[in-house]
Amino acid sequence: MTADHWLRGVRRLPSPNADARPPGATIDLVVLHNISLPPGRFGGGEVEALFCNELDCSIAPELEDLRSLKVSAHLLVSRRGRITQFVPFDQRAWHAGVSGWDGRPGCNDYAIGIELEGTDERSYTQSQYRQLDRILDTLLRTYPRLSAERIVGHQQIAPGRKTDPGPSFDWARVLNRQLRRAAGRADPV
Repeated sequence: MTADHWLRGVRRLPSPNADARPPGATIDLVVLHNISLPPGRFGGGEVEALFCNELDCSIAPELEDLRSLKVSAHLLVSRRGRITQFVPFDQRAWHAGVSGWDGRPGCNDYAIGIELEGTDERSYTQSQYRQLDRILDTLLRTYPRLSAERIVGHQQIAPGRKTDPGPSFDWARVLNRQLRRAAGRADPV
């Protein structure tokens, strides 16, 4: 990680959809999401375009609702495991919407948002899990208030409104590895 809160060795694509975290906000939550644009299609560049306010909504009728949407995430992990960072971690990305965790509203204020290219129903790739392991290892080493217990899905912070990363996400794999890492027993990725 660089001093300016960007991951090393990943593609940077700065999003205008970010701002300063509130004074005194401490990063202590990671929120996992899924996304595909148009829904169920992968690798076309539409997610990156959405996060940079460059999405051509005329390419598919399903995108029309996104025309004026201003959203972002800190990271996107593609199906092939390519990582793109849109917002430095010390800034607030606009990924969680109306949300709350552990009695606190406004998860964007204190969370890091990671989008996995996928859907609720389709299994994620081994490349995505490997990259997610690396990302989480780095984040948990860098931000002392983060822990495996503070890695959640969008559905947990916005119940009834969101369902991602969905039932196809292997929570046991990800969280067990992070718990083993914390105990000093995780295999290197």
